[in-house]
Amino acid sequence: MPSITTIHESLPYIDPDPTPAERAAAQALIDAERSLVPDDPYHALLPPPPPSPSSSRYLTPLLRAELSRLASSPSPAEAKLSAVDFSRYEAPPDPPSPGALARLPGTRRRPGSATTWPAFGKNAWLVGNYGLEGELASIERELAAVKKEIDLVTLQRKQAQEAAGAELAGLQETWKGGVSRVLETEVAVEGLRREVLEERRRRAEMEVGA
Repeated sequence: MPSITTIHESLPYIDPDPTPAERAAAQALIDAERSLVPDDPYHALLPPPPPSPSSSRYLTPLLRAELSRLASSPSPAEAKLSAVDFSRYEAPPDPPSPGALARLPGTRRRPGSATTWPAFGKNAWLVGNYGLEGELASIERELAAVKKEIDLVTLQRKQAQEAAGAELAGLQETWKGGVSRVLETEVAVEGLRREVLEERRRRAEMEVGA
């Protein structure tokens, strides 16, 4: 199946919508043409599908073993790795004060983000949200500008088509008249040809009878 790179221009502001009969006739022609060439199982503009995990050269034996372990796990809870203690990275529901935390025995202190969250976690979260809000506002402004450009192009296209509508209608009628005259001429020529043949046949019969 060849790549679809051709763009067929249309005149939606001038051309009338096709009737159901016209749509059915066009679909019949499309189906008849498509039946001559087998369909490509994958669209021509899309990349080929990735290889299966068993045949992929990017998966090391360790990754394949891990994928097999995840696939054979009966539940997501059992599929989690137990080699990492995630509790050390969880903030306590009611963090103790720094002084109380210092008085705790070493075995009861929670290292990692749990100890740094009360002092830095909230501010870091707020700063991150502020940055994300700025990025979102910038993307929304860019989206609004693109939508405005699309609206302007659509309006210009509509105005151009409507301005040329009368001329296009006149050219269409002229073309129809030219085609009609060509057909009439062909019919007249065919009639004249038959008259000539008939006259020749009649003269030939007369000569044979004489």
